[in-house]
Amino acid sequence: MKFPIGIQQFAEIRKDDWVYVDKTAHVYRLATEGKYYFLSRPRRFGKSLLLSTIEAYFQGRKELFQGLALADLEKEWTQHPVLHLDLNAKPFSKLQDLYDLLNEQLTIYERLYDSEPIDHSPEGRLRQLIRSAKQKTGTNVVVLIDEYDKPLLQAIGNETLQKEFRTALKAFYGTLKSADGDLRFVMLTGVTKFSKVSVFSDLNN
Repeated sequence: MKFPIGIQQFAEIRKDDWVYVDKTAHVYRLATEGKYYFLSRPRRFGKSLLLSTIEAYFQGRKELFQGLALADLEKEWTQHPVLHLDLNAKPFSKLQDLYDLLNEQLTIYERLYDSEPIDHSPEGRLRQLIRSAKQKTGTNVVVLIDEYDKPLLQAIGNETLQKEFRTALKAFYGTLKSADGDLRFVMLTGVTKFSKVSVFSDLNN
């Protein structure tokens, strides 16, 4: 047996026949019983693998779920556009680092869904991207954000930078509330809950 130590991609685990503990019934339950989720757990807890599994499910990749519980539960396998943003991809020592990462990842999806932003701020680009993705595919959009709090954690002890990150992230995540009608599913993961970010109150969670 091969154990997937450190492997965080669901597709890789399934294609390369690594051991996988089937939790897909829980994924189906999440997808069918709610819309907005926030998961706060320590690092190395499996959050990234969970998001990767959810991404494959909403992309309609039925072949990856053969033999798993979800294959028997899901009957339609509707494909949705998935925006998967990972804030764990780089260190953040200044506000521009956050903007650079967001813009880099948004650009990839803008090309995929032919999105032309009117407002070039990260939050403006995200809102237009969600509209464009829905318009191009005809289905509501899934947004997955991994390590939503990474910039805030790295700015602990630097009050000025912490405030800059909070302001930027509040605007970015707050976009999800205004896009509610175009969204199918949203999940944010992180290590802790920063109440002053206000993403939670903005989403009425």
